[in-house]
Amino acid sequence: MDYEKLEIETTFRDGDLIPIQYTGYGKNISPEFRIKNLSSKAESLVVILEDLSHPIKDFTHWIAWNIKAETIIPENVGNKENVMQGIAYGFHKYRGAKPPKGGRHNYRYTIYSLNHILELSPNSMKRKLLKKMEGHILQKGAITGYFKR
Repeated sequence: MDYEKLEIETTFRDGDLIPIQYTGYGKNISPEFRIKNLSSKAESLVVILEDLSHPIKDFTHWIAWNIKAETIIPENVGNKENVMQGIAYGFHKYRGAKPPKGGRHNYRYTIYSLNHILELSPNSMKRKLLKKMEGHILQKGAITGYFKR
């Protein structure tokens, strides 16, 4: 489905190296995201982090929802109030890039703006989150980076 494009920026450019502090080899905190064109109808934001190079297709590292709909998603948002985090590689928390030694993996951060606050169990996984988001997505944007150990 086509959604209005969400324009997002972070501490690295699309396609560039993810700074070590946002990886499992650094502080393992989520980066700050800046949103340039957030819809005035947005009530909440969702972030999904996937490892595009993992043997399991689009392996999920982190899912977070009910993030306050503002033009900045703060660094380390997982420690903020009113942010729900589900089950992924990061069990109810952010788990950044952590490819095996000698490996390079590509990671995609996808952000959605929703016209709704989601009622969803913290024991939910990506599939259930995506299902619950259906019909409520206003915008979608993504930034991809890589990390090599």
